[in-house]
Amino acid sequence: MLIWTPAMVKYLNTSRTINNTLLRSSRFVLGLLLCSAAIQADEIGQDEVLELVEQGRIAPLQQFIDDALLRYPGRFLSAELEADDGRYVYEIEVITRERVVMELEYDALSGELLEVEEDD
Repeated sequence: MLIWTPAMVKYLNTSRTINNTLLRSSRFVLGLLLCSAAIQADEIGQDEVLELVEQGRIAPLQQFIDDALLRYPGRFLSAELEADDGRYVYEIEVITRERVVMELEYDALSGELLEVEEDD
């Protein structure tokens, strides 16, 4: 299981004030971190993650973070990629401006929002 911390995506929440070059660089770094970190859920290794991204079997994490923050404005907290019943699922956690932690689950290929719940 890969867990993203706020420090890993520091520039993503301030991207509106950063020029496009820096934004593209931070997204590239985020993608490399996803590919280079071992994902432990169902023993998904870093090589497999890289293959999944390259083969188009999962979409880039950034689009899911962006969607979650559009739905629940606030700050990104963490993300996980898991294999669940033959499909890959991103779990994204954000904290809203009202300080409510929301967990959103997305199909990692289609981008379909599967579930939203308020975290206790």
